[in-house]
Amino acid sequence: MMYKLKTTETDSSVIEFIENVEHLKKREDAFRLLDIFTEATGCKAKMWGPSIIGFGKYHYKYKSGHEGDAPIVGFSPRKAKISLYVTPGDEHRSDLLERFGKHTTGKSCVYINKVDDIDIDVLVKLIKQSFIYINEVYPN
Repeated sequence: MMYKLKTTETDSSVIEFIENVEHLKKREDAFRLLDIFTEATGCKAKMWGPSIIGFGKYHYKYKSGHEGDAPIVGFSPRKAKISLYVTPGDEHRSDLLERFGKHTTGKSCVYINKVDDIDIDVLVKLIKQSFIYINEVYPN
């Protein structure tokens, strides 16, 4: 049986998704992030799966043979925290995150409580560096 990707690009409305975020402050932060990511990437925001707002797109293929498409960067205003999907590459990650502000990290994402906790300039650098890194690792 083929592995089916759960998170695929959809035609759902990004604005509609953000407008349905329950918590007002989180909704405002999502609109701020939408502006920041759009400006930093020059890409149109797209929904990926039911809850990820992604920018750009790349095709990956692992040694295992598993392959698929994913957004280059993105974010998701989840109930507990806001997830930022940025992959700047190991050599830049710790340096940038040191100056980023209040956050926690997961394997491939950075979690924040609110946009006011972070340095926007550093976020823009994380986004741009992620584009460079992903394009090096997965050239078109």
